[in-house]
Amino acid sequence: MEVKNALIPNEEQMAGFLEGDTETPIKMVNLLKFKDKAEYADGRETALSGKEAYEIYVAEIQGHLEKVGGKSSFFGEVQRLMLGEVEELWDWVAIAEYPSKKAMLEMIMNSEYQKSEEHRSAGLAGQLNIETK
Repeated sequence: MEVKNALIPNEEQMAGFLEGDTETPIKMVNLLKFKDKAEYADGRETALSGKEAYEIYVAEIQGHLEKVGGKSSFFGEVQRLMLGEVEELWDWVAIAEYPSKKAMLEMIMNSEYQKSEEHRSAGLAGQLNIETK
């Protein structure tokens, strides 16, 4: 099994997200891998670690989730692998709950959210985002 972290969905993944039922509540399980040092797309200098940049995003995301009726239900630091094998562990696991795919899409398309997202992108080396119901 090949595992590949990413920062944004590819076209096929996004098309699949938009198909079918967009009104049922979902939970997104996020497996997060941080960069050693944050790297902002605009090239700004920063002393932040990837984790510190992502923590700024975490603080801001709570309000964005609430605006669309969502919430964060879990954040945890990965300690070890209990079962199975992977080449490298993720740093954190996070679960976000949304009233629907439509609500999640509304949030990520919002310009205020997109300003917060710059901290997410600066801090993450990549992630897996697993949609669940």
